[in-house]
Amino acid sequence: MSIIAQGATIPAADVKENAPDSTSPLELKGKNVLIGVPGAFTTPCNGHLPEFIAKYDEFKAKGVNNVYVFAVNDTFVTKAWKEFLAPEGTGVRFIADDQGKFVSSLGLQLDATGLLGGLRSKRWAIIADDDKVSKIFVEDAPPNVTVTAAGALLKEL
Repeated sequence: MSIIAQGATIPAADVKENAPDSTSPLELKGKNVLIGVPGAFTTPCNGHLPEFIAKYDEFKAKGVNNVYVFAVNDTFVTKAWKEFLAPEGTGVRFIADDQGKFVSSLGLQLDATGLLGGLRSKRWAIIADDDKVSKIFVEDAPPNVTVTAAGALLKEL
């Protein structure tokens, strides 16, 4: 499957945020930022997301309704990771794509069998207007954090 393109519709999805047995529809009203990462608690991802947490209010000031982080991990791991990265809390929403279905529907899956044991997500970011891809950025290599960095995305808003 090819990577979702600018102007394409983001597939509807039920997401897991707080519990493994509870889903809710992905809310994409207005402007939203979606970020995909290869794995919770990995060194590059631990370095990537604190900037989003620190600059969350700047995203809100630019009219962003939600900042979502998608990881192909279970909800226990993504919740623990959010608490680890933001012990004081954050508005950034950490989503467990536990089977990689959402990431795969975007064409952004990564075979990380050798390092992380199976299917994961490429490192990517989408700026969405409602359910349409306004802009998409995909890193050349999973450890890189350049075009998907919070500062880079703020400049694009």
